[in-house]
Amino acid sequence: MREYLLTLCITAAVTYLLTGPVRKFAIVAGAMPEIRARDVHREPTPRLGGIAMFFGLCAGLLVASHLTNLNEVFERSNEPRALLSGAALIWLLGVLDDKFEIDALLKLGAQMIAAGVMILQGLTILWLPIPGVGTVSVTPWQGNLITVALVVITINAVNFVDGLDGLAAGMVGIAATAFFLYSYRIWYGYGAEAAAPATLFSAVLIGMCLGFLPHNMHPARIFMGDSGSMLIGLVLAASAVSVTGQLDVEALNVDLGGTREATHAMLPVFIPLLMPLTIIAVPVADLVLAIVRRTWRGQSPFAADRGHLHHRLLEIGHSHSRAVLIMYFWSALIAFGALAYSVNSASMWIVLGVVILSALGLLLLLLPRFTPRAPRWAEAFVPPRYRRRKALVAAKAPEASGDPATARSRAAEAPDGPEEAAPGHRAPVTAGVSGVNGATALGHHARLGDRGKAGSSR
Repeated sequence: MREYLLTLCITAAVTYLLTGPVRKFAIVAGAMPEIRARDVHREPTPRLGGIAMFFGLCAGLLVASHLTNLNEVFERSNEPRALLSGAALIWLLGVLDDKFEIDALLKLGAQMIAAGVMILQGLTILWLPIPGVGTVSVTPWQGNLITVALVVITINAVNFVDGLDGLAAGMVGIAATAFFLYSYRIWYGYGAEAAAPATLFSAVLIGMCLGFLPHNMHPARIFMGDSGSMLIGLVLAASAVSVTGQLDVEALNVDLGGTREATHAMLPVFIPLLMPLTIIAVPVADLVLAIVRRTWRGQSPFAADRGHLHHRLLEIGHSHSRAVLIMYFWSALIAFGALAYSVNSASMWIVLGVVILSALGLLLLLLPRFTPRAPRWAEAFVPPRYRRRKALVAAKAPEASGDPATARSRAAEAPDGPEEAAPGHRAPVTAGVSGVNGATALGHHARLGDRGKAGSSR
């Protein structure tokens, strides 16, 4: 465990220290696209944060290759080299996209090529553990197709949720933490050496996310861009492929006596297919909903809009930071809930805890809809957010006009919410305006633009 923690810390430190210089390089290189109508942030922000994350990945793997225990992973398996090869290719593609805006179909083809590079070096699915059936061997072509599909889906799912400051890095970091605990338990708890590469990949991925988050939290000073989102998506997919397709579940059953009763009794522990699906449940749900929504409108599945889950949270009335924390909550609930169930599937307390936390999460989602309004006689004693909108407008108008009669008429004509901007335009944000959460956030009750507009969230 100490060597994993050292690898994690080195990866995080390198990523954190390089992000500042990378930000300056991105500004000089002009990797600061103009603000689009579909964007959430309000100030031009440099991209290319994936450069620092890639060098953090390289530093973590380099340190791990010189440690006593982790060195065995490099000697017995070619998977770390396969990961580094695929990561270098997908990272280079992301850097070019952050600068020159590469076509979506071209990016999809490059993602498949990156998956193929890893497959050629042995990082592929060899068999699948099926509940109630056991280990099912797949043909090379079947394994390759499943591997490519899992890599492409994971990369795009992570890329889709990269729409708010700190969202993608935080969600992937949470998923990687749960995956690390799962694979570490499989390796050391049951002596499955095939889980060692996935454990190392997860530790490095946690370090990449932790090192980048301080620069990316709201208000973000730099975005990871596609060079970062596709990179961490690839590393997460590589961890899932490694522990899913390389781990022989039947070999674990030998330690339990090899009986079918023991296999069914410990089934949640021996299903490596479970965790890869749960850790990306929220991003994949967002991906599926986006594809259905766009094809239903007759648009291309790659024509991004403003209907993602995080955009809907802002539309409901959540602030930028609260929307990110809610997404963190759901990711942690699903990932760690599955992890706890794999440890002890017979405990009803785990199921009850997940149900209670799910109800709490639903309450947090709908909280802005139930904001109480104080009666008029108590408005002077409560915070401004609990006062009626017309009262606030009437109180501010006399200061601007100096005429009480004019102030009363303006207050009567004022709408209950902020003024709606003309289609395709955004109201300018002035520093110091009440209700604006940082330089890159929307106002407290601001409404998003047309969801049908194409483009990416970043």
